[in-house]
Parts: sequence; structure tokens; C-alpha cells
Amino acid sequence: GILSIEQLISRVGVIGVTLMALLSGFGAVNCPYTYMSYFLRNVTDADILALERRLLQTMDMIVSKKKRIAVAHRTMFQRGEVHNRPTGFWGMIKSVTTSVPGSENLSLIQQEVDALEELSRQLFLETADLHATKERIEYSKTFQGKYFNFLGYFFSIYCVWKIFMATINIVFDRVGKTDPVTRGIEITVNYLGIQFDVKFWSQHISFILVGIIIVTSIRGLLITLTKFFYAISSSKSSNVIVLLLAQIMGMYFVSSVLLIRMSMPPEYRIIITEVLGEL
Repeated sequence: GILSIEQLISRVGVIGVTLMALLSGFGAVNCPYTYMSYFLRNVTDADILALERRLLQTMDMIVSKKKRIAVAHRTMFQRGEVHNRPTGFWGMIKSVTTSVPGSENLSLIQQEVDALEELSRQLFLETADLHATKERIEYSKTFQGKYFNFLGYFFSIYCVWKIFMATINIVFDRVGKTDPVTRGIEITVNYLGIQFDVKFWSQHISFILVGIIIVTSIRGLLITLTKFFYAISSSKSSNVIVLLLAQIMGMYFVSSVLLIRMSMPPEYRIIITEVLGEL
């Protein structure tokens, strides 16, 4: 029926799995781009100093032009041009066609100031980006930075492999019968030729792996959503955002349960399938 749990979870799961796919795709691209030294551009102290010098020169030009505008306004006020300015249509024509000796073209100077302020904003953002890149270069030289750099390469290869296998599974309509932990242990034991209780240890390792997946995925979701909500939230929209966060967390949890089935041994996978229905 329409109100059965299978129908409801299947519709919620579509939205939740789509959300998980978007976040996973963003993480798969953002994490290597953030930590791999391959994507870092070479930034030197000379580049930063040159850009900061340009920024200071631009600020000095803005200050000098604003000072010229202020001096021109004061001169006009002292001459009485502000209070005795002609009114009416003919007065406007006269004020445009006639110029006072020594007066400044204030509208042109103001346009130059606006252009310089926009340039200063761009230079400031570029300077901040160079400082952040310089910090990333220094961090990549540390032991932790080298470790994350290695993980970036590893997970990039793993991501390409997952895309390849997922495409094959979709094209040939294949469904995995063995969870990844059990399959990996079986391959390792057969390759090394050692005595190992695969069934016993695969259950415990799968349980630990599922717990890690749940904790890290929900943590990543909360961190991503927190950054997003900080950018768009206000005093009026806070209640709506909290409600939206609760809805997303519910869909995300249901979708995690649906997808985590594939990381569990078959005997435990059947239990979740009986609860959720034949999805």
C-alpha cells in the first residue's frame, strides 16, 4: 500500500541517498584537492610582498582621492556654491555648462574611487588566498601533511576504482553477495596461506567498520551543513533551518541504514532487510 513502511522508506531513501551521493562526491573531490601537494601552486614570500605593496599603493590612492573630494567640498562650501546653487531646469543647464575656475570634477573622481575600492577588495582577497596557500605549503612539509598527501593519492585511486565497479554493477545488474570485509579477509588469507577464522573475525571487523562509517559520515554531514547554515542563517530563519536540519538528518540516517547493509555479513543483512522490507 501507499502508507506501508516500504513505500515511505523507499521515497525517503531516494532523497537521502541522493544527498549522500552529493556529499560523498564533494568530499571525494575536495579532500584530495585540499591535502595533496600536487594541487598546490608555488607561492613565495616575494609574491606576497609584491601583492601587499600593490594593495598599499591602491589604498594610498583611495585616501588621496577622497581627500581631494573633501577639499573640493570644503572649498565649494566656503564659496557658497552649496547654498547658492541655482535651481530649476535652466539653473541645472547653467551649472553643467559653466565651470568654476579651480573646481574639481567630483563625479569623475568618485568613479575613480569606486573603481579603486573594488580593485582593493580583489587584491585583499588574492592576498589572503596567497597567505592560505603559503600556510598549506608549510603544512604539507610536516609529517602530518605528508601523511594526508599519501591518503589523498590513495583515496583518489580508490574513488576511481569505486566508480569503475559501480558502473559495472549498474550495467550488468550485479548485487554484492559478500561484504567487503569478509571478501578482503578471504583474499588475504588465500594469498598468504595462513590459518585464520574468517567467519569469526569478519563479524567483529564488520561491526567496527560499520560504526566508523556511521560516525564519520554523520560527522562529515554535520560539519558541511554547519558551514552552509552559517552562511545563510539569520535571526528570522534560524527555526526553519533547524527544522530543515532535522529533516535532513532523518533522511540521512535512513539512507545510511539502507547502504550499510552491504558492509555487513549476509546473516545480519537479512535482519535489516526484514525490518525495512524488500527494498
